[in-house]
Amino acid sequence: MSTSNRSNTDPQPFLLTGIPGLEALHVWISIPFCITYITALLGNSLVLLAVSLDRSLHEPMYYFIAMLAVIDLIFTTAVVPKMLGMFWLGSREIGFEACFIQMFFIHTSTAVESGVLLVMSLDRYVAICSPLRYSTILTGPRAVQMGLLSLARAAGVMTPLMCLLTRLPYCRGRVVPHSYCEHMAVAGLACADPAPGHLYSLAVATLLVGTDSAFITFSYAMILRAVLRLPSCEDRLKALKTCGSHVFVILIFYIGGLLSMYLQMFPFNLAPHVQVLVADLYLTVPPMLNPIIYGIKVRQIRGAILKLLGQLAGLRGSRA
Repeated sequence: MSTSNRSNTDPQPFLLTGIPGLEALHVWISIPFCITYITALLGNSLVLLAVSLDRSLHEPMYYFIAMLAVIDLIFTTAVVPKMLGMFWLGSREIGFEACFIQMFFIHTSTAVESGVLLVMSLDRYVAICSPLRYSTILTGPRAVQMGLLSLARAAGVMTPLMCLLTRLPYCRGRVVPHSYCEHMAVAGLACADPAPGHLYSLAVATLLVGTDSAFITFSYAMILRAVLRLPSCEDRLKALKTCGSHVFVILIFYIGGLLSMYLQMFPFNLAPHVQVLVADLYLTVPPMLNPIIYGIKVRQIRGAILKLLGQLAGLRGSRA
């Protein structure tokens, strides 16, 4: 039986290397990743609990924020626990199927988040530019439908990529020079031409990001025009501060994702550990920032979180 056939019928696990060239520093490098993961878990969980338990937050804008929290929880949990296990315990092995499942969750979550950021920008556009029509254009059920549509779009474009990758015969070793199952690093281990998968992922990412970012740019440009027409200087500064923080997080998400992808395709003579660190930061920093920028900084959500924490503290005090 050929090596190619054996690789298809009896798939062996992959071995992650972590950050190539910095193996001796893995324990120290893991500390900031652990902190960002814990922060992301706490922040997104609090936002999700606040939106789900406080009936006054059952509105489209808060539904979108809750969707973003769910995505970030799935996104970061798909990667960081395995990464920390590798850094701390030397647990480098990841099963063949588990590797592609992790890959699917990473790429699907990224695509869903792009869609949710798009509908959030449209939500703010309608709220600021057409406030009298907001309640008729954006309802709770319609917000849920838009979230499900983002999920269906993401799963629809990522499933063919997974099919292309899982059908490749892997016979060039099992060592993935990365700290997670990055699809280009994994495809590089195939003994067949991975170009169709590379071209598909490049086309999908460029088209999806290009379309979403164009609509987001248009939305915030219209929002900026409306904000600059506000009569009160204080209102203008407040709106600009809020929109500025949103744009900052959006730029980190899109620029970080594209930079991570293109550095894997075109290394530009960068050291391998730099490429891996850029990818790792992209997977950990946005899920930590999103609940702060989109959730805790929002007065209504912050109030609901403080109320929730107060109730928990009261329950603990009564039991004591």
